[in-house]
Order: sequence, then C-alpha cells, then structure tokens
Amino acid sequence: MPGSRTSPERPWKRSQDARGRRAATGAVAALSAAAVAAALLGPGGVTTAAPASAEAAETDYTWDNAQIAGGGFVPGIVFSETEPDLAYARTDIGGAYRWDPGTERWQPMLDWIGWDEWGWTGIVSLATDPVDPDRVYAAAGTYTNDWDPNNGAILRSDDRGETWEATELPFKLGGNMPGRGLGERLMVDPNDNSVVYFGARGGHGLWRSTDHGATWAEVEEFPNPGDYVEDPDDEWGVHDDVTGVTWVEFDPRTGSEGSVTQDVYVGVADLENTVYRSRDGGQSWEPVPGAPTGHLPAHGVLDHEGGQLYVATTSTPGPYDGDSGDLWRYDTAEEEWTRISPVPSDSEDNYFGYGGLTVDRQNPDTLMVATQISWWPDIQIFRSTDRGRTWSQAWDYGAYPERVNRYEMDISTAPWLDFGGGGEPPETQPKLGWMTQAMAIDPFDSDRFMYGTGATVYGSDNLTNWDSDTTFDIEVKVHGLEETAIHDLASLPGGPLVSVMADIGGFTHHDLDEVPGRMHQQPYWGNGTSVDFAELEPSLVVRTGDAEDDATSHIGISDDGGDSWWQGSEPGGVTGGGTVAVAADGSSVLWSPEGAGVHVSTSRGSSWTASTGVPEGARVEADRVDPDVFYAVADGVFHTSTDGGATFTASGFDGLPAEGNVRFGAVPGHTGDVWVAGGAEDGTYGMWRTTDAGAAFERIGAVDEGDAVGFGAPPPGADYPAVYTSSRIDGVRGIFRSDDAGATWVRVNDDRNQWGWTGSVVTGDPDVYGRVYVGTNGRGIVYGDPAEGDGGPGPDPTPSPSPTADPDPSPSPSPEPTAGPGTCEVGYDVGATWPGGFRADVAVTNTGSETVEGWELAWDFTAGEEVTSLWNGSHTQTGSTVTVTGSEWNGRIAPGEAVSVGFNGFVDGEPAVPEGFTLNGQACD
Repeated sequence: MPGSRTSPERPWKRSQDARGRRAATGAVAALSAAAVAAALLGPGGVTTAAPASAEAAETDYTWDNAQIAGGGFVPGIVFSETEPDLAYARTDIGGAYRWDPGTERWQPMLDWIGWDEWGWTGIVSLATDPVDPDRVYAAAGTYTNDWDPNNGAILRSDDRGETWEATELPFKLGGNMPGRGLGERLMVDPNDNSVVYFGARGGHGLWRSTDHGATWAEVEEFPNPGDYVEDPDDEWGVHDDVTGVTWVEFDPRTGSEGSVTQDVYVGVADLENTVYRSRDGGQSWEPVPGAPTGHLPAHGVLDHEGGQLYVATTSTPGPYDGDSGDLWRYDTAEEEWTRISPVPSDSEDNYFGYGGLTVDRQNPDTLMVATQISWWPDIQIFRSTDRGRTWSQAWDYGAYPERVNRYEMDISTAPWLDFGGGGEPPETQPKLGWMTQAMAIDPFDSDRFMYGTGATVYGSDNLTNWDSDTTFDIEVKVHGLEETAIHDLASLPGGPLVSVMADIGGFTHHDLDEVPGRMHQQPYWGNGTSVDFAELEPSLVVRTGDAEDDATSHIGISDDGGDSWWQGSEPGGVTGGGTVAVAADGSSVLWSPEGAGVHVSTSRGSSWTASTGVPEGARVEADRVDPDVFYAVADGVFHTSTDGGATFTASGFDGLPAEGNVRFGAVPGHTGDVWVAGGAEDGTYGMWRTTDAGAAFERIGAVDEGDAVGFGAPPPGADYPAVYTSSRIDGVRGIFRSDDAGATWVRVNDDRNQWGWTGSVVTGDPDVYGRVYVGTNGRGIVYGDPAEGDGGPGPDPTPSPSPTADPDPSPSPSPEPTAGPGTCEVGYDVGATWPGGFRADVAVTNTGSETVEGWELAWDFTAGEEVTSLWNGSHTQTGSTVTVTGSEWNGRIAPGEAVSVGFNGFVDGEPAVPEGFTLNGQACD
C-alpha cells in the first residue's frame, strides 16, 4: 500500500498516479474528528451539521492558484438539463466546481471547507436540480476507513454553490475510494424536487430526503444495500468496503409537476441482482426481471423520450482496473433487456469494463460509452446513433502499430499532459484518456461533450463531425480546476517556484499565471516528496521522490534553478524519497531517504557517505547562512551538525513533539534560527523557536497547534523575514503571518478560503513581501497577496494585539451609518449547540421605506454568551453587549431586504435568545 510506513493514526492521501500507477502519496496528518460545529439530531437518526459559512467578510488578501490545470482524477461531470451552460464537475480529493461559460473555466465551490472537515473535499457524487437550477447537491467524504476521522455529509446549496449548508450522515463516504467514479449516486426527482435520493456504500443502503436535502432517512423498504466487496482481506481498509448502491435514475414521464415520480431505477453492486425498480414513488421495490448479472452496474442513464434505460457494467468498481464488462439497453415499455456492447464481455477482444455512459438529449438515439480502463494502448470511446445497434469508435488500427484517429487532440494550453514524451505506437502521448468514468454530452448542444481522466478534463465543441467521418477536435477543458496534492515548495530568491507533489511529480513555475510546459523529468516520479535549494547559490535545486522502477533514482539535481534535471546516485537500500536539504553555498547535500539512513554528498549526488548521530527517517533541513550547519528532527529530538552533515549531536531540549507530523525551517539570513511546528492533538502540539541552533527552544505561546511554517521577504524597513504558518492560533485555525518574529500574528485567509487540509507546506516569497504560498491536499498551489493598500511601508509602530477569535476585520472602513431606518425586524436562530459552545445566525430586515446606508446591529446576551468568531461583518463585545458593523460589500440594506451574520460562541450551559436588538440605535421587532 502507498504510505505503508505510517501508523493507523496518520491518514494518507491516496489519489493515485495520474497515469494510474499506484504511487506513494503525501501525509494528510492526524486531524481532529470535530465537525464544523457540534450537531443537532435530525429526523431518521441523521445528524445535521451546522452550516459551513461560505460568506466570509472581506479579507485583506486576494487568492489564486499557481496554474497547473488539473492534475487529479475527475470522476463526475454533470450538465443541467434545465438551463444551458450550467455544468458541474466533482473531484476525488479537491472539492467540486461550477462551469463558467463566459471564461470557459471551472470555479471552485468548496474552498470554505476547513481543517477539521478536510474529508469533505472528496466528492463521491453530485446532482443539479432539474426543476430549480439554482439548487445543487454534493455527497462529501473522502475515506470509509479510519484515515478520515469524520462522517460524510450531504452538502446543499440554493445559489449554485455560492453558499452551502451541510447535513452530516451517520456513516462515512468514499470520495477517494475504489468505485468513486460510479454513479451518479445523488439524484433529484424531476417532478418533485423536494425529493432527493442518495445511494450509499458500506452496506448503508438507499437514502431519501423530502425537504431539499435538509434531513435524510434510510429508505427502509429498499431491499438490497449491495453485497459486493472487492477484497475482504485487504489489510489497509481500502478494498474491503461494500461498494453499495451505485446510481439512481428517475423516469420523468411517470410523474407530473409537484408530484413524486413513480418509476425510479437504482443500480446495486450485487452480481446477482443489479438493478431495482420502484413503480410507486419509492414505497416498494423489486429487482427488475432479466437484469444483467455477473458484472457491477457502473452507470445508468435513461432516455427520457423513448424510455430506454442504458446500463454500463464492469467487473470491478475501478477506477484503476476492470477487465470485463457489457453495455445493456432496457426497454421500459416492453420490459426487455438487450445486450448492446460494442465489444461483448465474452469476446476475446474484451479486456475492459464500461464507464463514461451518456445519451444525447437532443438526439436520444445517440449514445456514447468509454472503456473504464484499458491501460494499453489507450482507452476507447464508442458512439452509436441507433440506440446501440451499431457502433463506431474514436480510433482504429491502421497498419499495426499505427493508429487512425477520428479526432485531433490539442494540449497546447496544458502541454505537460504529454508526460514528457510522444509515446511509442500504438500508444500515444497524450493519451485519449484513462480512468474515464465521467463523460457527458451537453443536453442543449449535441456538438459539445466533456470527459474526465486521471489528470484532466477533455472535451469537444464539434463532436457531431464524428458522424460525418470528419475529424473532430478534442481540447483541454480543465482550466480553473486545480487538483494536485502538494508535498513541498521552494521559492527561489530571484527565481521560480519549484514544487513537488503527488501523482504528477512537480513543476517549475516562472510565471504563476501560466501552465508550465512540462512536469519534472529525468528523473520522473509520480510522487515527489521534498525539495530544497542552496540559499546563497539558488540555482542549485535538489528534489526527491518515489521512483517507480529500479532504473530511476529517487533524487534529482538541477543547477539551473529547476529548468533541467539529472539523476543522482543513491545509497543502497533506498525505498522512498524522504527529505532533502542543501547547504547554504551548495557545497553538500544532506538526504534522509526511506529505507536507508541519513547520508551526505559533497559531489552533488554522485556519491554518498552515511551521517552519524542521527536516526534513520529523520526530517532534515539546512541552515540558510552557514554551509557547515544542518538540522534534523526525529522522535521529538532536535539534532545539529556543524561539519557539513557528517556528524550530528542531539539537543538536550526535550519539549518537542515526539508524535504527529513535525515540520521545521531555518530562517534566511539568520544563522542558528530555526522554527519547529507540529505534534498530535492528544499530545504535545505547537510551535517552537531556537536562535542558538537547537541548544534551547522557546515556545510560541499564541500557537495552539502548529503545522507548516515558512518564511518570506521582510516588511519594508525590517530585516527579519515575515513568518507564515498554517496553524491554530488563539483558537482560530488558518493561514497566518507574523511581521515581528512571532510576537503577534494576523490571519491572512478567511472562512471562504480554507482549502481543507493545509499542513504540508506554507512558505513566503523571498522577493515579494506579503506573498504566501500554501500547499493544499487537492486544491493545488494556492498563493495570496495583500489586497491593494495592505502591506504599506511595514508593520504598525505599535504592535497589534494578539489575534482574537475574529481575525478577519474588514480591510477598509465601513460606511458611516445613516439615521435609523424607521422600522426593522430581526430573526435569531441557534443552528447548533455543543458542550461549551454554539453557532447562531442573525438576520436583520429593513421594514422601513428608506435605504440604510451603513449599519450597526446591537444586542444584549442574557445567558453569559460570548462571540468567539463572526462572519459577514466585524464585531465588538463589551460585557453582554455585542455590536456588529456591516462590511463594505453588505453595508447597504434596501427597503424589504435583509442582511445576515453568523457566529460561533461560547456559553456555559444553553444559549438563550438575546434581548434589545437595535439597528443603528433604533429598536427592532
């Protein structure tokens, strides 16, 4: 198993190699099992989590991605059948996206998911409402084993993913588990859109909501939760889970507006009973007579005009395997099944299952299906214009091994998709695809389709050329969707940003707005683990990773700032990349690989000598000034070398964490100055600093839980670098910056921009004050810059106070409040409670006849409550009195309109409804 060196308490991200080979991947860290907030019990025993806010107040930072374009598996693409140009995509670890037709880019919708609910970034299914296109649903949860500490949730939005509410389920989901490309498991009734179904895995059956996804209950009448288990003896808990209910389809002809659809079809991972049907709106269920057996029902799509149900089957849940399958058509009127496989499972030419099934809603006799996986030489896409009686395919053999393609592929906007080569016929680079379980024809445009692969989204805008034997074009359609897991970053002084990451190795970015031309090569790995450079000679860069064969080294070296690389030699016994450090002047390289002890090279990787006094597996770093000094941390002990990495001496300090992920960094320009962060929730956890190379450490008191830490250009007029960290500081989890060596901190992200788990790497830019790079576990490289006007000439002369629980005040003054509005009305709702805390929403409506320009809302708590964090405004609290000021973006309330704020609070006991609500000093109802 990738990541087998970890303990069960340390879950690991497992988005396998983008070309499908299973590559070791980076740590997700042992994370909190707390939900967004504690929960209320809902109907049917379902736990309803407190809504996660996606409407944070303005922040003083702007955020973007360093452009890579994809990089991970896209298992689902869903078009709205109600509104043109409305489409969504889901990823296995990187959240969900909405298509922006104006820019032809995907817009992320789930960046608000925070550290404690990182598993919600794995999306196992997605549904758009066929009645109300503003509504969209996502089933969120990454793992069904103990890697993910939380249960899954159904997320719902009534504004196309701008804001969300979450209903936590009483079981886990599998957004990054085998079978994540099956489906869709979520489906909205096209006649009564208050009804939503969800097919669960793990033996949890079929679930239904009758209130637009707010509450859920198991459909007790549904007889079969599925019994297929890929590998019951899998010791890692990946393949031993029940695949479960795989898809849901409605026949809209069997209902009328406002009444539930009567005929509902459900696919079940049971090799003997694969398709079930209800003819009474879900009250009773039975197997569909004659349904195919022996394979898993991977996808089901119903032709809404002709009543043909198409079912694609496969031998395994995928997405990496599946060596047999069929395609079936069921005539719902005649109740007859017909096998229409382009290549039947009993043919010697069938070595694949089927996926990516789609019907052309404009011409429903036309359908397409893909091979779920066929590594060699490529996937195949099949197309029929006569309901599956005859088929054509995207490519054929010419004079072997040459291929004749019906398509031309253009990867010029993401050229790295050739994976560094042209391919040897009959293989091609780029490939037509792999792991293709997502494919959809635009229901409003027969010329347009998209499909997902293990690393990108491809599509065409002239698809019907296929039918006239004219070449159709395939282009990259993934832009805006960034789905890489970042393991390490190096921002070179005066140079590029160099990254190492899971699945596709890493890149060198000279321009953050441009997709690099190629991924790291010579050596190429699917999983990069560490990167460092010589601080005083930054053209020398060294990276490490997990090699895929014996001929490939685990270490690569560049002397031109990461533009070109060569393989280094390696000590005997190396099994994984580990961590690497480069002396400040480049005179030596210290390497701590997996499978071998710490070694040092003074010949740029051509030969190695074992270091002494340092344990195997230690994490290593270099002093950024003194080339003779290196550091290492292992099992809570700090080690220092003063002879270029040859020998190490352990520090006498015993207060560092011995468990959990521990990361550290040396400060540029300051020898002996090292910051250490990390730990485990149930043990030592925080941040420490030494200024004497490890002889003594001081704990950074404000940091409750320290994780990644890095450094960037100092504020103007200062000589100490800005310090950046992903940590929990004074009770608030976020990305923070300190301009005074940790005396005070300011949170630079906000509740809209959290990106799940960010504990791998955070670092500043050495040339641009305020710029910070954040390595995410599925949202790529995120970077932030101070908004215009922030940063200024340097920190305030008087240090800011330590951050409160509301670290994101509005960056510009809110408008001065006008006189009272005449009349106002306030709604106050406690959304969730938990021991010692609660979450509440406050909405104030202007019931007068004049617009309120700038507002202050005040109230008095009555049960000793205290606001700990607030969004959509800024607040102060004096005693029991809370005053909230609107932000610049929501500071205007027109007659009849309302604004709302949400907050988390502390209370000893149960919260009560406050008294004395006033708007700009005037009492409200």
